[in-house]
Amino acid sequence: MTLLRDASLAAAFDRASRHYDTLVALNPGYHAHLRRSVRRLGLPAGGAGLRLLDLGCGTGASTAALRSVLPAAHITAVDASTGMLRRAAAKPWARDVTFVHAPVEHLSDAGVRGPFDAVFAAYLLRNVRDPDAVLATVHDVLRPGGRLAVHEYTLSGRRTDRAVWTLVCRGVVQPLAAVLLADTALLRHLWRSVVDFDTAGRFAGRLRAAGFDRVRALPLPGWQTGITHTFLARRKESR
Repeated sequence: MTLLRDASLAAAFDRASRHYDTLVALNPGYHAHLRRSVRRLGLPAGGAGLRLLDLGCGTGASTAALRSVLPAAHITAVDASTGMLRRAAAKPWARDVTFVHAPVEHLSDAGVRGPFDAVFAAYLLRNVRDPDAVLATVHDVLRPGGRLAVHEYTLSGRRTDRAVWTLVCRGVVQPLAAVLLADTALLRHLWRSVVDFDTAGRFAGRLRAAGFDRVRALPLPGWQTGITHTFLARRKESR
C-alpha cells in the first residue's frame, strides 16, 4: 500500500477521530508511556514559567501527558487534522493550554513562534513527508539549550521486533479497528509507516545531523520494548 501523506493523512485522521480514543484505549500502557516520555525531559518545578510545544497532539493524549507531569507550564498543542483537534479542544483543560490547527511544516503561518523551552512530538515524525525539514523547524523554535522529546514507533533493527509489530498490527489492531472504522486505511498506514521508517539508531543520527546534541534513545517497557522509543535531545547552547 502507499503511505498516506499531507492532506490524505489529515483526512484519514479526520475520519477516524470519532473513535480514536477508543482505539488508543486498546493499547496497554499508551498513556503511561507518554507520561514516562514527558518525565524523561527532566523539566523542573512542574513546568512553572515554561513554554511547551506539543507537535501532532491528535485528540489530546500527548497534551494530557504534558499537563499531568508539568501542570504549571503553558502548552501550545498543534495538529493538522481538524477532526482530531476538535476532539482535543472539546475536552476539559485547565488554563494555559492553547490548540492550533496547522501542519507542522507551517507553524509560523499559523502564528506559532518560539522560543519554546521544550518540544514534545509523539507519533509524528514517521508520518511527515520530510522529517529533516520538520526537525529543522523544531530546532529553530527551541531556545538555545531547549529540550526535545520524540516519542515514536522506531524499531530496534532486530527481526524479532519487526515480527512482533506485524503480529500486533495484523492480528490485533487491524481486526479490532475494522469493527469501529468503516475506513481502515489509517490502520494499514500505521503498520507500513513504522516498518518503512528509521530504526532507532538511524533516527538518533538524524537528530544529530539536525544540529541537536545530548541525543539519547531510551526504550519503553512491556511489549513495545524494541518497538517504541523516547528520543531526548537539546538545541546547542549559544556561544
